[in-house]
Amino acid sequence: MVLGKVKSLTISFDCLNDSNVPVYSSGDTVSGRVSLEVTGEIRVKSLKIHARGNAKVRWTESRNAGSNTAYTQNYTEEVEYFNHKDILIGHERDDDNSEEGLHTIHSGRHEYAFSFELPQTPLATSFEGRHGSVRYWVKAELHRPWLLPVKLKKEFTVFEHIDINTPSLLSPQAGTKEKTLCCWFCTSGPISLSAKIERKGYTPGESIQIFAEIENCSSRVVVPKATIYQTQAFYAKGKMKEVKQLVANLRGESLSSGKTETWNGKQLKIPPVSPSILDCSIIRVEYSLMVYVDIPGAMDLFLNLPLVIGTIPLHPFGSRTSSVSSQCSMNMNWLGLTLPERPEAPPSYAEVVTEEQRQSSLAPLGACDDFERALPGPLFAYIQEFRFLPPPLYSEIDPNPDQPTDDRPSCPSR
Repeated sequence: MVLGKVKSLTISFDCLNDSNVPVYSSGDTVSGRVSLEVTGEIRVKSLKIHARGNAKVRWTESRNAGSNTAYTQNYTEEVEYFNHKDILIGHERDDDNSEEGLHTIHSGRHEYAFSFELPQTPLATSFEGRHGSVRYWVKAELHRPWLLPVKLKKEFTVFEHIDINTPSLLSPQAGTKEKTLCCWFCTSGPISLSAKIERKGYTPGESIQIFAEIENCSSRVVVPKATIYQTQAFYAKGKMKEVKQLVANLRGESLSSGKTETWNGKQLKIPPVSPSILDCSIIRVEYSLMVYVDIPGAMDLFLNLPLVIGTIPLHPFGSRTSSVSSQCSMNMNWLGLTLPERPEAPPSYAEVVTEEQRQSSLAPLGACDDFERALPGPLFAYIQEFRFLPPPLYSEIDPNPDQPTDDRPSCPSR
């Protein structure tokens, strides 16, 4: 912009990442420079910065107040997260036009550093929604006598990190539903749906592995599908406005009467979306995976599995542990695998581990592989001590037999 002798006023941030994008979190220090380029000598009262972060909600609704009478009701709410002001040049008062206390800036380019710290308390992640937003910005104001101030505002992004490596977000999500269709006085067989995912927390770019079983005992042709939805909720004056958006979806094969389809880890990729917002009092952003059966001429049969989109991805060790354990339980529950009635006894300890191997397990740390070198001392000692101990005695009689359960009736023959 060109305003007389002021050729340009710009704001730049000292980025904390390699992508050169200003992204911060609660407790971080935001620093940068205000650059002022002038074509001649100017006299300045002050150069200020004003940094602010807030969440805002606004929407309107039409109301009827009787015949031929209508009015508009406004719903607004605001939450402020921080408000910081600083003076880079000059003094606080800008309402007078006196020549006292003015600063002279010569022709050329000048830079003025600024710095402030974000609050340690949790901040809402930057967000732009249908009826509200969470924004963070820095505004620079140049004040000169007898002239309008020159202003510039630049936004920066704040991520309130969500670590999906927490027990609550690593727990599997599952559900089962059934629906029976009726047509006049005729009742057809049920449609059943069971679905499970290995955890609740994911990050953008990951693929959700869906394990599901769909059984169609009705007389209609149905289609299994899965979608990811984002739900934006806005709160103001005791009211709530909700917006639901489709994020991603997939479609299975059509199922005719008496058929069953199994999804053994069918993948649905999460596109680039904003993280969940769970701690803001006026804006919430939540996600869910809907696995459902599209039934023509009737209401769909669906399961909603809650999701949390985080910012810190799954740790490799947590991923292996979660995927192995969940894969085992999913295969047993959803794929119908059963153990033989009389399992074969395992080999004896002597057949598996020789005396030389047992002695070598007590070798010093230098003889171990790289993975063991990285283990802390007590944990490594624990692994070494119990690595080749004999297994417990084997018995073909289960001391805790499962209680008998009634098998689900199968589809009637057609």
